[in-house]
Amino acid sequence: MSSRSRGAGALVALVALFTAGYLAPYLLPTVVGRLSAGLGLTPAQAGLVGSVLLLGSSSAGFALAARGERVGPRRAARAGLLAMIVGYGSAAATGTVPLVVAGAVLGGLGSGTATAVAAAGIAGRRDPHRGSTLGLLSVSATAGALYLTLPHLGSGHAPPLLAIACAAVLVWPVTGRLPGGTRARAGRESSAGSVTSVAPVTGPLPYRRAGAVLAGGILCWSLAQNALWGVSGRIGTTQAGLSEVTVGAVFAAALGAGLAGVTAAGALGSRLGRAVPIGAGTVLIAGCVLLSSSAGDLVSFATGEILWNAFYPVVLSYLLGLAASLDPRGRWAVLVGSASSLGVACGPVTGSLLSEGAGYPGMGAVLCALLLLVAAPMTAVARHVSGRPLVPGSIRRRGGAPAAVLAGTASATPSLVPQVGAPEQPVAPIRVPVPPARRRLTKSTFGLARPSDRG
Repeated sequence: MSSRSRGAGALVALVALFTAGYLAPYLLPTVVGRLSAGLGLTPAQAGLVGSVLLLGSSSAGFALAARGERVGPRRAARAGLLAMIVGYGSAAATGTVPLVVAGAVLGGLGSGTATAVAAAGIAGRRDPHRGSTLGLLSVSATAGALYLTLPHLGSGHAPPLLAIACAAVLVWPVTGRLPGGTRARAGRESSAGSVTSVAPVTGPLPYRRAGAVLAGGILCWSLAQNALWGVSGRIGTTQAGLSEVTVGAVFAAALGAGLAGVTAAGALGSRLGRAVPIGAGTVLIAGCVLLSSSAGDLVSFATGEILWNAFYPVVLSYLLGLAASLDPRGRWAVLVGSASSLGVACGPVTGSLLSEGAGYPGMGAVLCALLLLVAAPMTAVARHVSGRPLVPGSIRRRGGAPAAVLAGTASATPSLVPQVGAPEQPVAPIRVPVPPARRRLTKSTFGLARPSDRG
């Protein structure tokens, strides 16, 4: 097998892991709604179960960020998939609430492990934004298909949990394409798409301040997103008066719009940098959250959900690419992804409590304000690190064509890539010796003209 084929196979495995790990958050509205209806839980209790599930996912990500290189990608991925199969499968097989919660926590740990392996692997590739885009495309398509299928598979809490477990089963065979050793020995993808061995990168975690700000911002950003996403099903059925089949069709259309948005983001690439998509996209999402939370009929509900889901994966892909650019070893990608999972975990219970206390429109106003507040620091981080592109041709400021060629043909270190605000390099004068005969010729031939020399 050629190196190009091995690189493509590893990318397929990473995208599949990304899909399996992110499927539980994407199916959260139907999971929470089914738990409430099938087990007799109140909306707040069902939201708490969803939050516990996603809290297990974020905990696994934080734990694996420090130990992932010792375990190895293949072993960690298979452990996560096994936990998903056992956890979600056992939760679907029982109607006892404590056992359902225990199975959901175990499945959440598996989802977080799979997501962490995928995030670290995508961060180590030459174009992490492309890998994140492919992963979001895959999980959006899978979740959209399930939203159309699940209403026809019967009621109860079991179908969505079984669907997540089956996804883990289907992803298991492709884990053989992942490297069995550590990331230090796995290497990075070369410009041809193959994997070459590189020396292990050592040293402390780089860009700690920027990474910490980004992690805190994406935690609040994800919390606001998932607070609405966790109660969107109830908004559609109770406030807008829609049936579960209609709400599922709206969600499928919304995820289809997400596919179009991610495709557009992949085509756009780095032409606008990262700051503009992150900042402007978050502001647009805040408006969509306000519209969706106050929806009272099918038109307003569908408009808010579709526009929101079209912008959400676009901004998320740039945020994941930004996190990957902070550290080529993928540590910030895993930590920021885990912070996002922590925000996602707190989302359902936050949305349930806010909606019970202030109603759905009041909840939307609070979440809109939170999104507008976090847009500024995340945009500032994107502007701060925008001079260190990871994609060929993304150098637009200083350096010109030679620097772009350098970034496209070699794995340049940050010191070789032009930085935003970096001073221009001084030009050193070079003395060129001139023979005496040439000096005499120059003086006699090209001497200064005098008024007496003119005819």
